[in-house]
This record gives sequence, structure tokens and C-alpha cells, in this order.
Amino acid sequence: MDTTTIVIIGFFALGVIAAIALAIWSYTTKRRTEQLRSKFGPEYNRALRTDGDPRHAEQVLRERQQRVAKLDIKPLTDKQRDDFAQAWEREQAHFVDNPPAAVSNADQLVKEVMKIRGYPMTDFEQRVADVSVDHPAVVQNYRLAHDIAVHHKREDVGLEKLREAMIHYRALFADLLHDGGLQPVRQVVPEERERMRRVG
Repeated sequence: MDTTTIVIIGFFALGVIAAIALAIWSYTTKRRTEQLRSKFGPEYNRALRTDGDPRHAEQVLRERQQRVAKLDIKPLTDKQRDDFAQAWEREQAHFVDNPPAAVSNADQLVKEVMKIRGYPMTDFEQRVADVSVDHPAVVQNYRLAHDIAVHHKREDVGLEKLREAMIHYRALFADLLHDGGLQPVRQVVPEERERMRRVG
């Protein structure tokens, strides 16, 4: 076999190896993207829109996962879940008499349940990033509710916006309480149902 043939075979072999490596890299990248999209749902799309660079957005989401994996996130006990559920019902009733205070208290309840479950109480953006890992379907509710509450501190946003904030807080609160659907929903006993009917 002459030198030219050996060189051609060598280039061909390198080309085959490069093509295989590229195929493996492409498959791995696609699979990682699918896993992130499945895990984060709408939060994945939001990260892409916000960042503009898909590779960087995915890196940000992976870093969130790695950060939260190091935290000691735990479910609530049955008693904690019941106590928080009752506290939320009180705030819903309180909304009728004092909507701004009820919204402020709802925000505080969300923070309390996050803290007890093991989320660090850092700045708002970090809390949102942390909670998005295990509660991606409702994290946007947290952003919307918080935005309304902050806006209301500057100027009156009106009753309807405050009602929206309560609904958004409730979506995240319920998901945190029941661990994204992994924990049972507290049963409402007949006396409570009647009291809630009278309030609502």
C-alpha cells in the first residue's frame, strides 16, 4: 500500500470518527434540551425568551437545578400543611375587609412555607429561580403576584388587580403546600365548608 492510499484511509478514518463524535454530541445536546424542556415547561420557554441565547439559557437552568439539588428541600408535615391551609383560608376571608393587607399577608405566607420547606430566603429573583426547579408550572404566578404587590406599594392598583394577586399567590401556595401534587390535599370538614360558604 503506497503512502497516498494510507493518507487517504487515514483522512477517511478521521472523518468517520469526527462524524460519530458529532452525532453523539448532537444526540446528547438534543436529549439534554428535551429533558430541560420537560422539567421546566413554560419556564424553559421564558428563559429562552429572556436570555436570547439557547445554550446560555439552558446553562442557567442547569445551574438552578444544581443549586436546588444541594438544598435540603423537604415536604411539610401533615400538621404544618393543615396550619398553613387554615392560615390561607383566614387571609382569603380577610381579603373582603382589607384587600391590601390580605395580599401582603399572602406574600408573607408564601415566604414562610418556602422557608419551612428549606428554600433560602434570599432576594426575590433568587427565590423565584429556586422555586422554579420543583414548581415550574406556577412560578410565573409568583412573579405576577409579586409585581402587583410591589406596584400597589407605589400606587393603588385597584381591587381587581389585588384579587388577581391573591389568585396568583394561591396557585403557588397550593403547589408548595402539596409538593407539586405529591402530597394529599387537606380535606375540608363540613363546618369549615359552611364557614367558607358564608364568607365567600
